[in-house]
This record gives sequence, structure tokens and C-alpha cells, in this order.
Amino acid sequence: MLRAGELVAFPTETVYGLGGDARSDLAVARIFQAKARPRFNPLIAHVPDLASAEALAVFDDRARKVAAAFWPGPLTLVLPLRAGPGLSPLVTAELPSVAIRVPAHPVAQALLRAFGGPVAAPSANPSGRVSPTRAEHVLAGLGGRIAAVVDGGACAVGVESTILGLAGGDAELLRPGGVPVEALEALLGQTLAMGGHAGRPSAPGQLASHYAPEAAVRLNAMTVQPDELMLGFGPVQGALNLSETGDLVEAAANLFHLLREADRMAAGRRIAVAPVPDTGLGRAINDRLRRAAAPRG
Repeated sequence: MLRAGELVAFPTETVYGLGGDARSDLAVARIFQAKARPRFNPLIAHVPDLASAEALAVFDDRARKVAAAFWPGPLTLVLPLRAGPGLSPLVTAELPSVAIRVPAHPVAQALLRAFGGPVAAPSANPSGRVSPTRAEHVLAGLGGRIAAVVDGGACAVGVESTILGLAGGDAELLRPGGVPVEALEALLGQTLAMGGHAGRPSAPGQLASHYAPEAAVRLNAMTVQPDELMLGFGPVQGALNLSETGDLVEAAANLFHLLREADRMAAGRRIAVAPVPDTGLGRAINDRLRRAAAPRG
């Protein structure tokens, strides 16, 4: 199906990706169409290993050091685009850089190796909505618009990859995600600059309103109001709880599934979300929650 230019959703350790041949203008255009995604919002090219990534992007010593530490895994690198990489310009939104990831999930690895080329794969959901962490989430949002879903069960990490920008002079955090920022800063020996721009993204996941359920979302809620359903964390209880024990790894894995459940249960009410510590994976969780709560365009 991928070789024929069709779209196939598949599991990664972060979320399910909507895969298409990154070398085919038609396949990549179908990704944007299926998701109703803005064409200026670039995609991540998924490859099975560093050698495949080096065929698409220019790696310096710093990039190789980060890749050696965190690939395969929930980290995307934005690097200078190599001359003549064979990618559709739709993947990069015609930017001089490319976002690349080597996923760790065994199903994603097997699929990429069998396919034998780069696969463009944003999250397999309608643009701006809650990301999918199970096959049924994909079918609920994109059923009838794509050729197939490879069911690999629930995603272990549950939030998208961290995106690290290394295309310029400074190392920039373009999106917090599955690799804690603190781990990257410790490896690089520096504080990461905050990069990205919601109006003209240089990487996925930078739009101000994103990951949004149908219901309005109120953050940092300690108590629930009559017109709300509470999504708790740790000791702050609710109808649902991201992690009863305050475990950020568990909370990240549960985030998108429980946002979907809260949306279903809210039945016209708002969703109130308990405070989550802004450290480690909490930074990625809070990033997704802020975008879910942002005013809708």
C-alpha cells in the first residue's frame, strides 16, 4: 500500500503516525488532505537508522552525538536538508531543513525496513485534534480516508517526540516531548534556546491551538465546577485521573486517551485539568494541554 502511494497508519512508541511515501508528491499531498492539515506545517520523515537519516540531512558532530544517545527513540532532529535528498518538497514545507526521526517501536522499525525508504508520518488524526495512541483512535478520526491501520496496541510513551532544532547555530527546543529537555541539556552541556513560531512553523506541533478535544479545556484546576468534568492528577481527584500516584511517565502515556474519554463523558461540559509539574515529561504534557486549551481558530 505504501509503495502504491496509499496512506497507512502505524504505531510508534509516541503516537500512531499516518504514513505515506516521503518521496512521492501524491502520497504526501494525500496526508495533508486526509488530515486537513495546513501545507505550511512540515512533516517528520521516519527512517530506520542513522545511515538512512544521513542520506536526507547534513549531520555535524553535535547531531551525531545526540542521535547516538537517543535514537532509536522519541526524538526528532531538525537538520539542514542535504542536496538532492529525493524527498517531496511538501514534507519540508519547502524549508531548507528537514525533521527526521528513528522510531524505536518494533512494528515501526519492521515497516520502515520492509518499505526501504523514508516515510512521512504526522500523527494519525484530523489536524488540530487529540493525537491517537491506539488503533481505534485512528479509525475514529480517519476511518474511510486512509487505506489501513497496523494495530500495535497502545503506545508506550503517549506524547509526541521531542523536537530539537540543530539547523542553525544554537540548539533549539522546537517542541517538548518524549525525551525530557533536561536529558538533552545534560548531554549537550547547555541550556536549550526556545525556538519555533506558530505562524510559520519550522517543525510540527508548533501551532497555537493543537491536540484539542471538542470540549473547552481549563487548566491548573484544583476543584471542579458544576459545568465541568475533572481530569485529575495525583492527589487532585476527578472522574478520570492521569496518574493516581503522580507518575509523569504514566500520565504521558494516558494523556491523549483520557482526553478523548473526558471529551466523550463531558457531554457539553468543559474539561478541567489538574496541575501537572512542569519538569521532565511534565513539560511535554503541559505543552499539549496549553495547546488543547488555546482559543480555537
